[in-house]
Amino acid sequence: MAPIGNLRHRPGRRLTQLYAGLVLYGVSMAMMIRSGLGLDPWDVFHQGLSRQTGLSFGTVTIAVGAVVLLLWIPLRQRPGLGTVSNVLVIGLVVDATVALLPAGWPLPARIALLIGGIVANGAATGLYLGARLGPGPRDGLMTGYVARRPGRSVRLVRTVIEVTVLALGWLLGGTVGVGTVAYALGIGPLAQFFIPRLALPDPPAAAPTAPRSGAPAPVPTPPCGAASARGHAELR
Repeated sequence: MAPIGNLRHRPGRRLTQLYAGLVLYGVSMAMMIRSGLGLDPWDVFHQGLSRQTGLSFGTVTIAVGAVVLLLWIPLRQRPGLGTVSNVLVIGLVVDATVALLPAGWPLPARIALLIGGIVANGAATGLYLGARLGPGPRDGLMTGYVARRPGRSVRLVRTVIEVTVLALGWLLGGTVGVGTVAYALGIGPLAQFFIPRLALPDPPAAAPTAPRSGAPAPVPTPPCGAASARGHAELR
């Protein structure tokens, strides 16, 4: 995998894919909000905070992302351009899209918004992760915690965190419904489908130097892309 934040390899394609993914992610969140049928756990939390504070949904999303990013410090996680952009771009886009999408759709249209939002969210995840410029702050929090405590499962840590924020969001007045269940069941398979198809290939490896006479030959390592795919599959 290219180092986080390293733009020397295909910078135009990677930046385009990163920001297309983040914009699509914000649009997908707005579609689920306007469906009124339930949100994913973090967005239930964001919506609950928004209703309690009077701040816009996007503003709360940015603020929570910034706080989560601060939690990377004791975990010694290194954010990339994609991580910082994730905090800012998604919140701005979701507010703009909510302002453009009217409320009060009939039920069939709301169901279509929900399904379209979940599918778009999976594609957006594949786009911005595939650019390899850093994970979102919430994903990095989970993987960073597990890296500091190798005995813990990413899946278990993710479940605990998301159940906690879901419960808090519901108590704060966030929308929990059939969309919450549909997202939980659908986002894993969707991300697993989109991530390998949208991940950019590894940069060309430098030609290995010939070993000195008598020196042991280097041991080949598995491709970074394969390791990355396994990591993202476990994450989701």
